[in-house]
Amino acid sequence: MQPHHVVVGHGGNVMGNPGDRPRPTDPFNPPKADDRLSGIRVGVLDTGISSGAQLEHPDWFKDRFFKEPDDVDPAYTSGALFGLQGGHGTFVAGVIQSAACGVAFDPEVALDVNGFGDEERLVAKIAEMGKKRLDLLNLSLGCYTEDDVASEPLRNAINALPPETVVVASAGNRGDQRPSWPAAFCRVTAVAALAQNSDGLIIPACYSSFGHWVDACAIGNRSSTYLKGEWKLPGEPGATPFALWAYWSGTSFAAPWVTGRIAATMAKDGLTAVQARDKLLVNPEFHAGYGVFVK
Repeated sequence: MQPHHVVVGHGGNVMGNPGDRPRPTDPFNPPKADDRLSGIRVGVLDTGISSGAQLEHPDWFKDRFFKEPDDVDPAYTSGALFGLQGGHGTFVAGVIQSAACGVAFDPEVALDVNGFGDEERLVAKIAEMGKKRLDLLNLSLGCYTEDDVASEPLRNAINALPPETVVVASAGNRGDQRPSWPAAFCRVTAVAALAQNSDGLIIPACYSSFGHWVDACAIGNRSSTYLKGEWKLPGEPGATPFALWAYWSGTSFAAPWVTGRIAATMAKDGLTAVQARDKLLVNPEFHAGYGVFVK
């Protein structure tokens, strides 16, 4: 018997995830959409998607997903105040579009507004995704286990997915080599985060988890689509206002970049998701324990 595990989003500010808080940033336009991507479908298990995503970010999201009532991110804890990871799923979706503008995606709720979920719900959502035609599944979340023994429910859920579906997951923000599940499963493409230092050099991000189980890495400090509202840490005197755009750090945002680049490679080269992933990962390891750098 294993304990029942708590799953957290890897966007920072929740237990074991010291990645930075979201910060407001200026609006920016998406890359030119590639019509070839419209037939590629990405599942996104996260906090869900903003109820106004298609209206507030039409160039990013209009006609790229089917909005269902149970896919909506509640986002706020009270009034206009965001939960600690309210908007996380909308941010992740924007990163995927940044890397593969025009790809279709299916958002589902697996985490609450503070970035917490549970293993049972995540397993159920993965099984639900397995019944759909998905090329890729993005999981910017994970859990740690007693003695770092793999979670058997998660292993079974991942292994039950169709073999042609590529699963991409964030490595976690502990800054050490402790494996995060499901990222550390062999079936999953685990993604660590990089950052740009003051000299303009790309280096491992100080918050990123790493290890022999990591397959790829990408920049984890990203600007992306967000919501209107206010954000603050508990106990802080004031709140920071947001107007639909944010800058955020975490392996949560390196993973969807890799997901998007796999989708873009599929469209460009006429490959399956497995073939596209393998093509991106043939290069040498960027740094020990960080896998291949996906630009």
